[in-house]
Amino acid sequence: MKKILFAPVLIGLGLFVLFLFYKEGSLPINSKDKTSKIFVVKKGDTVTDMANALEKNNLIRNRLVFFIIVKQLGIEQKLQAGDFRLSPSMNAKEIAQSLTKGSIDIWITVIEGLRKEEVAHIISSHIDIPENEIINRAREGYLFPDTYLIPRTATVETIMSIFSNNFEKKYNQALQDRTRDNGLTQEQIITLASLVEKEARSPKNKNIVGSILYKRIKNDWPLQIDATVQYAVGYQSREKTWWKKNLTRDDLDINSPFNTYKNLGFPPAPIANPGIYSIQAVMNATENTPYWYYISSRDGSTMHYAASLDEHNENIRKYLR
Repeated sequence: MKKILFAPVLIGLGLFVLFLFYKEGSLPINSKDKTSKIFVVKKGDTVTDMANALEKNNLIRNRLVFFIIVKQLGIEQKLQAGDFRLSPSMNAKEIAQSLTKGSIDIWITVIEGLRKEEVAHIISSHIDIPENEIINRAREGYLFPDTYLIPRTATVETIMSIFSNNFEKKYNQALQDRTRDNGLTQEQIITLASLVEKEARSPKNKNIVGSILYKRIKNDWPLQIDATVQYAVGYQSREKTWWKKNLTRDDLDINSPFNTYKNLGFPPAPIANPGIYSIQAVMNATENTPYWYYISSRDGSTMHYAASLDEHNENIRKYLR
């Protein structure tokens, strides 16, 4: 009889201990400490990542209790990336709910190969700044593709400073030294890299295309790149894109300094914002490549190279007609 009574007592005691564990773990770290801390949730962080970071930063007592509270509230999918003002005086439930209510800053991702108008559209869709203000201040080629944490209240000057600082960080002293070594200026590097970005996808193909374009420049051959003409003709309202898909003969004959079918040498400025692989491809460019020509398959997945015009025309016949 005693054994039968002993089991419920143990269960009751266990439940009481769990209750105390949960209760204690959900309390504030310090209810009297009203100071706030900036807590950053990175894009892609899981609930476990957040719980570990909150405990490490002395904002919650117990990461397991925090995890349970999130599950109880059903807010796992509502937790946001960004940075938040949290206080040790907040309990675990208040902190969990705060992470669903919008951050102080906003994560904005800029992918490789966008022109500044496209970048401006992305920023403006998240932050209340007119696109034209961003376009007028932005410098083509130097809006480094990356994921940025930008304050909701940021001004154009603040945003441009964030992009500029990141570019200088990525285009570091080692790259600057290599710029001088290969005989090109920084502006020429970024301009050529922007062409590589629009012409090739993989790092391997970027390296080959970078060398072909460099070889053409050094031998006074026209670059003959469709993307520069796309840049020149501008926005296509029917296609709703800045990059016209099918260029016409009239397009290729457009009178623009960006038309690399009609003008030798570099375009006057970058045509897009290149990523690090395209910049490195130009840094590594050499005239020793055997190729003078290239084409990509219709879906852009495969590149075909040629050392002669006859071979190039044969590639066009085989893969584009």
